[in-house]
Amino acid sequence: MCTDYRALNRVTIKSRYPIPRMDELIDNLRGAHYFSKIDLRGSYHQFRVFADDCHKTAFRTHYGSYEYTVMPFGLTNAPSTFQLTMNGVFGDLLDKCVIIYLDDILIYSKTREQHLKGLAGVFQRLQQHRLITKGSKCEFLKQELEFLGHVISTEGIRIDPKNLRAIQEWKPPTNRQQLQSFLGFVNYVRRFICNMAGLIGPLTDLMQKGIFYEWGEKQQVAFEALKNLLMSPPVLRIANPERPFEVITDASDIAIGAVLMQDFGNGLQPIAYESRKMQSAERNYPVHDKEMLAIVHAFKI
Repeated sequence: MCTDYRALNRVTIKSRYPIPRMDELIDNLRGAHYFSKIDLRGSYHQFRVFADDCHKTAFRTHYGSYEYTVMPFGLTNAPSTFQLTMNGVFGDLLDKCVIIYLDDILIYSKTREQHLKGLAGVFQRLQQHRLITKGSKCEFLKQELEFLGHVISTEGIRIDPKNLRAIQEWKPPTNRQQLQSFLGFVNYVRRFICNMAGLIGPLTDLMQKGIFYEWGEKQQVAFEALKNLLMSPPVLRIANPERPFEVITDASDIAIGAVLMQDFGNGLQPIAYESRKMQSAERNYPVHDKEMLAIVHAFKI
């Protein structure tokens, strides 16, 4: 259940504690061969609210008025508070054998022995802090598993097949809200899409203020092109800093892009794709300046 706390959130001092980015978390998995995943039961509801603050969470139903004694969903600072606490619980294990994204815990290692040791450390901290797990969502000692909408394995990372089925069935958006949902998903998996910025332009144009929402041929072509790319996404390798990197850049009349690659012994393989639309002034650059802009952007990102 998620309560409408917009009024409370407006007067709440916002926490600046960051939620980690997916690509930053994935970089830690370099060389790992074993993976385990632990999910917490009820996530936020395992954290208690100070007694003096419970009245602030009050809500009304046709059964009466109630207030939370545990942290509810919908509070503006709930995600950052949860992440901060979880990072504190597993602090000495972070980036060594554990990564945390809110209530999702991923344990990784190169060997089985290291993995069992890492699991023991995680279980010890869960018990120490009385955190309860949801057994049906836990997986142990896998060489491939789903994590945050991706499938992680010794080979690299790819989009979860369940999401691919949803993409295949996605109908053309009939309003801005539906389009925003599609664009949100595309942005989440943008590292898998070559030249995304060059393709997505006709769709993002419809999100601008003052623009009448009219789905035309350009939008349909862009929509289908993105769906087709997402239906056969590449497996992205996890970067190895001990191997040379190769950056390939490109520029068109409307966008710039780049792909980061490495050779793992069987030819160059992609690690991540990046692209963005050009600003109006940049579109007037001569060709060689556009190409240089792509190079500069690739090394800045």
